[in-house]
Amino acid sequence: MTYNIRYNNPNDKENWWENRKQDVTTLIKHYKPDILGIQEGLHEQVAYLDEVLTNYTYAGVGRDDGKQKGEYAAIFYNKKNLELLETKTYWLSETPNKVSVGWDASMERIVTYAKFKDKNAEKIIHVFNCHYDHIGKLARKNSSELILDLIDKMEIQNEPIAVIGDLNSHPDEAPVQILKTELQDAFEHSKTPAYGPVGTFNGFNPTEDLTQRIDYIFTKNIQVRSFRTIDDRRKNGLYPSDHLPILITLD
Repeated sequence: MTYNIRYNNPNDKENWWENRKQDVTTLIKHYKPDILGIQEGLHEQVAYLDEVLTNYTYAGVGRDDGKQKGEYAAIFYNKKNLELLETKTYWLSETPNKVSVGWDASMERIVTYAKFKDKNAEKIIHVFNCHYDHIGKLARKNSSELILDLIDKMEIQNEPIAVIGDLNSHPDEAPVQILKTELQDAFEHSKTPAYGPVGTFNGFNPTEDLTQRIDYIFTKNIQVRSFRTIDDRRKNGLYPSDHLPILITLD
């Protein structure tokens, strides 16, 4: 699952994190993803999820200092089913190994990498959880090229890979098209037709026409069984976040 949970902003009023955090965790507990990549989580949000999601732990750091400052692109995982073998955070920039702002981006942007072993099947999966810049067009394009370059340098092209997250890009734009040269868009390659709205961004507007698809799951060497965009609501009719989560199941 990939899910932009919206950062903790009191100006969101009825959509403020404190008013919806239980709805976010209820949704996650219901769908039970083994791997969950979040975007925009500040440290207190990540700590809350870590406390409440008792079967999970996480990998990831804050993007502003490589520790706890700024938004995380954390990867939560079911520790009963998965073992974390390796993790690292890269900055989406010309200097990915240190805290930095890349190209024409408005701020620091990151991708969190994690290598997991399925304890039951004894299989490996590599996950890259990304959050691209919302302003920098060049930064978004180069972020996709950087991720493909990381895959090449790691020499994992023949192993199961998932690249997930909020790309702030539409399907016909360069960042998505670049990833599709090496990866498959799960929306298009699911064994069963994609279920739910096409769009993933709702802007907290309950009447929004859900056409903007900017959140993705790309895969390589994986058979996607099902794809779902989850448009569940809170009891008051509002959305749990300004993005919809995407859930895939794998063979």
